[in-house]
Amino acid sequence: MVNSSVEQSESIRVADAYRDAPCFDIEAQEHKFSFYPAGKDRFDALLKHIESAEETLQAFYYMFQDDDAGVTVRDALIEAAKRGVSVHLAIDDFGSDAPLEFFDPLVEAGARFATFSSRWNVRYLIRNHQKFVIVDNQRVMTGGFNVSDHYFAPPEENGWCDLGVTIEGPLAAEFRSWFDRLDAWISNDGSQFRAIREMVRDWDPGEGPVQLLLGGPTNMTSAWARELRRDLLHGNKLDLAMAYFSPPRSMRQSIERLSRSGNARLIMAGKTDNGATIGASRSLYRKLLKSGARIAEFEPCKLHMKVLVIDDTTYFGSANMDMRSIRLNLELMVRVEDADLAARMRELIDHLEEHSTAITQHWYRDRASWYNRIRWRIGYILTAVVDYTVTRRLNLGL
Repeated sequence: MVNSSVEQSESIRVADAYRDAPCFDIEAQEHKFSFYPAGKDRFDALLKHIESAEETLQAFYYMFQDDDAGVTVRDALIEAAKRGVSVHLAIDDFGSDAPLEFFDPLVEAGARFATFSSRWNVRYLIRNHQKFVIVDNQRVMTGGFNVSDHYFAPPEENGWCDLGVTIEGPLAAEFRSWFDRLDAWISNDGSQFRAIREMVRDWDPGEGPVQLLLGGPTNMTSAWARELRRDLLHGNKLDLAMAYFSPPRSMRQSIERLSRSGNARLIMAGKTDNGATIGASRSLYRKLLKSGARIAEFEPCKLHMKVLVIDDTTYFGSANMDMRSIRLNLELMVRVEDADLAARMRELIDHLEEHSTAITQHWYRDRASWYNRIRWRIGYILTAVVDYTVTRRLNLGL
């Protein structure tokens, strides 16, 4: 129990000392990327991104809340529409809590508004977990964050530790092409389950060093997960910061291979609003630790980041490393092959690890009672088949 007290004191210390990393820019592979790890910077960048629109603006969010952040972003979209910008917003109907009438002023200003995932037909099975805003077909902002106060609040208020990224370059046109396909699907009154599967299956990310990879309800592993699995299989070094971690066995085996050579570092969530997801990750710790993985839980605030770096390749976007993100949810991940970007993203992960609690064999033995192992396993099963919003409402303990 003395060791547990020491570990608890260490958790409090790292939480008290933590500050979000500053924003940074990097040019890579004919693109300019700007990264925003801090909530306030993310929010300011999103508003400036919207305000910069001159001709067109397309946006999709899994979650759009009726709170201070939601009102501010909605009003920025209204102002864009009033100055003549063609504005089109779509949200996931299940993930968003804002009532439909919340968006009436946006429609009255001349914007288009639509919802994805009708609740009472086969679309109920699909969650569109993507988040992005495209401006003038030239710039896009994406990442793991939604439009809600929680995603912009500072660490001391337990805001989500997340990442927003603005991208200038040819990839913006790929985002626009994908949005247009989503719009066509949403506009169809039928369920069109087969159509959405074909859209995801037939998406061509190209062969270049910067790719927009998609995931969705296909009858095979989604494209982003296939690329990730290939990179893991052939890679030599892995660093990740992942909100929800419960990948299939084949991916875990690749991670364990890297762990045995001392080249796998995993930053997991130590705080969340969804206890099942933490339990799911902890159910995998024993084998990962045994293989030599370096694991830490980020505890200053809730972790929502989705970042992976494999050798010189970086992934970021909306997808977690869990069964829903790999097999069912509509997800997007940006994949960039660039050594300088990979090095810079590893520095960001260094910053998170510095303020995280190391998961040691002693830590695991101290907590892995038979009762906790059962609860963790239940969390793994639930997160594999049940929507995040549902498991969150179940309010499972750790």
